[in-house]
Amino acid sequence: MRSVYVRWTRVVRVAAVLATAALGVTACGGGSDQPSAPSKGGAPIVVASFNFTDSQVLSEIYAHALEAKGYPVSRKLNLGSRELIYPALKSGELQFVPEYQGAAISTGFGETAAKDSQAEHEQLAKLFEPSGVKLLNYAPAENKNTYIVKADVAKSKGVATISDLKKLDKVVLAGPPECEKRLPCFRGFTETYKLNATFQTVQEAGPRVEQLKSGAVTVIPVDSVSPLVGDPQFVALKDDLTIVPTENVVPAVNKKVLDERGADFANVVNAVSAKLSTDVMRELNKRVDADGEQAGDVAKDWLAKQGL
Repeated sequence: MRSVYVRWTRVVRVAAVLATAALGVTACGGGSDQPSAPSKGGAPIVVASFNFTDSQVLSEIYAHALEAKGYPVSRKLNLGSRELIYPALKSGELQFVPEYQGAAISTGFGETAAKDSQAEHEQLAKLFEPSGVKLLNYAPAENKNTYIVKADVAKSKGVATISDLKKLDKVVLAGPPECEKRLPCFRGFTETYKLNATFQTVQEAGPRVEQLKSGAVTVIPVDSVSPLVGDPQFVALKDDLTIVPTENVVPAVNKKVLDERGADFANVVNAVSAKLSTDVMRELNKRVDADGEQAGDVAKDWLAKQGL
């Protein structure tokens, strides 16, 4: 999953000029329909996304919801990691990004995330404040690392939590190279869970799944919005010692946009967030990744069914 790489990207300083140049090259957008409400005028609100399906679907959902209420929107989707997006968000070149609270705190700012959604929201709001970026309400939906094992192994060995992996004679965790040194991944397995585990680097998500199916590895990380989480072939393990922070979706918005657009703008966005759940996002992602639908079409269809 490409989202894994976004969450585990190293925190480095990227020159604003580099970010600007890269944005000019990689920005892409799903064109927009004519808004169904009278245009509220003003400059288009620049909505951005990271370079993975869940982020793109979320950005399209918020963008189409805003357009339906008459707000002009410009899309810059599939941009890349936080190193690229954050400088542009802080400068105002990008103005609206659906974020993931825990990952934003840990990889975006290099801080240790709080242990619950509301505390994370308050923590992230303070971190963004000096940059002129504010948060709106967070959604119930989360997209975070979830660890899965084969269902037959889970049943035969009584494995339901990550701690239960101690019941196995051998534990091999396969993940991208960054996983080995990250606390929400292999480091957490050895340092927090005290598992006698080994790590195997498997860069791409597809081959990791195949390694798990074959029994070559014991456990792999996937996104919580992945259809694999609900697949009867696998069991998602409970993170009983909480090495993975909560990852509620939260819109990060340029403060100037919020000040100019007022309470109605925030209300439109918050109404969308309130209806987003992890199960909803899992189904919408499946429609894009497995069924081949366009993210913008999936977003519009879901919004219409929700009356948004």
